Amino acid sequence: MPDRSRARLPAPAPGWAAHADVVVVGSGVAGLTAALRCAASGSKVIVVTKALLDDGSTRWAQGGIAAALGEGDTPEQHLADTLVAGAGLCSEPAVRALVTEGPAAVRRLIDSGAAFDTGTDGEILLTREGGHHRDRIAHAGGDATGAEVSRALVTAVRAAGIETIEHALVLDLLTDARGATAGVTLHVMGEGQRDGVGAVHAPAVVLATGGMGQVFSATTNPAVSTGDGVALALRAGAEVSDLEFVQFHPTVLFLGPDAEGQQPLVSEAVRGEGAHLVDADGVRFMVGQHELAELAPRDIVAKGITRRMREQGVPHMYLDARHFGAEMWRRRFPTIHTACLGHGIDPVTELVPVAPAAHYASGGVRTDLCGRTSVRGLYACGEVACTGVHGANRLASNSLLEGLVFAERIAADIVGARPTAGPPVLPEPLPSPLPEAAARYEIQRIMTEGAGVLRGARSLERAATRLDAIAEGAAEDFARDGKAAPVCVETWETANLLLVARCLVAAATAREETRGCHWREDRPERDDTRWRRHLITRLTPAGTLSLRATDSADFPVGPATEPAAELGRSTP
Repeated sequence: MPDRSRARLPAPAPGWAAHADVVVVGSGVAGLTAALRCAASGSKVIVVTKALLDDGSTRWAQGGIAAALGEGDTPEQHLADTLVAGAGLCSEPAVRALVTEGPAAVRRLIDSGAAFDTGTDGEILLTREGGHHRDRIAHAGGDATGAEVSRALVTAVRAAGIETIEHALVLDLLTDARGATAGVTLHVMGEGQRDGVGAVHAPAVVLATGGMGQVFSATTNPAVSTGDGVALALRAGAEVSDLEFVQFHPTVLFLGPDAEGQQPLVSEAVRGEGAHLVDADGVRFMVGQHELAELAPRDIVAKGITRRMREQGVPHMYLDARHFGAEMWRRRFPTIHTACLGHGIDPVTELVPVAPAAHYASGGVRTDLCGRTSVRGLYACGEVACTGVHGANRLASNSLLEGLVFAERIAADIVGARPTAGPPVLPEPLPSPLPEAAARYEIQRIMTEGAGVLRGARSLERAATRLDAIAEGAAEDFARDGKAAPVCVETWETANLLLVARCLVAAATAREETRGCHWREDRPERDDTRWRRHLITRLTPAGTLSLRATDSADFPVGPATEPAAELGRSTP
């Protein structure tokens, strides 16, 4: 049997190679910050990105970036709000690093060229979002914070002369004979000197590939968010944690029951400025459910919306911001205003239909406080990582801040460690054939129906069975007539989505409680006695999924090797 702890996707052998000290995979706030900090210390850096440099999830962030920048606010208050939102599963050391280092990291971002909205006195304007007890959200362009952050970092990367490879899907991790990181394989989509499958050899790899929202039918994530980083890490033998905690943003523009793919986000900042959630009768149904009403943490608001939708038998609720007036809509929320008008809704005079959609993965590749994974030389930051900051539910606008803070920590560790690697050893390909590209849409439907906002033992069991059938069907077809899906970008992405989906369902099945954004209909109560723990998933050498639990106090611990209770296995 090949060593399945170092397996790879079926792909041609690399036809070209590049060399660097550090390869950063992803071009959002986390990836570009890591690249800039490493390059500033003299490292040769190559940035690999799936589309264009500014096409990641960061560009779509509307609300802003949270940090204790305002008068009277403190890191301790930010810490308290984050711990509450995380529902008992945050790592306090990780959160403390985030909130104490965050203000200075934001100021360095400003020094890099990011322009945040300011008042007449020149001070940064701050607003409030769900779960925050202070105005601490800095924003840019009204509701175009991510676009401004992305613009500033892309400009800085180009000015620094950092080499970039665009339109490149990362495939798998390369390791040396010792099992240490030695680079990545990738496929460049297009024509030119670097075309097709190649490799970037480097002793340090930083995964900053973003989320996995495309595993569901409706998401705020761009089309490139297919879980590539998590899937790569699993095939490389790294551990992932807390994949069951997928945050569904409460207020996504409802485009109809059959809408699929990326959906327009209606930022929480709209509620922060005074918009109300109402049902078809105009009733503010969140009042009385939480002290912050519409500004409760996102999991509470998403559940409140879903409950009222079920009670009334309707597919959406409404956001009422008619009292803003036309000038405020155009000035403060120009992106959302334009999106609504583009879909035939005038928020100045009409209620805005909204419903929850998959938004952010609080879990991901397990790391320590320096972004190190359980594979030597492999780092992860941003949404692809699980640093322990978010726990069971991310606090609004902590994601851009996490990308900044932990990317800087990763860069400091790489520069200090100066990792080395031997010649790369290409892992054995997975023995199973790739699923057909069309299976992507079936995976999304399965996950939306079985592992969406509402989950239960029966729905998760059905989802697991149907996901198994996709993998088994591809294997049976190949065994029967030798036909296999073509080796291409679409089937690689589908294989990544299938692996991530099966891990998510396995973790959601194992966690028999409701906590944060994991809502089990059949286990509606939070169970701190049994489940104030983290679920760790990995691919075993035999090619099965292995789950174990570890206590909150043990997380994060750096390379994750401590013994813990085995929860079961399933065949991926």
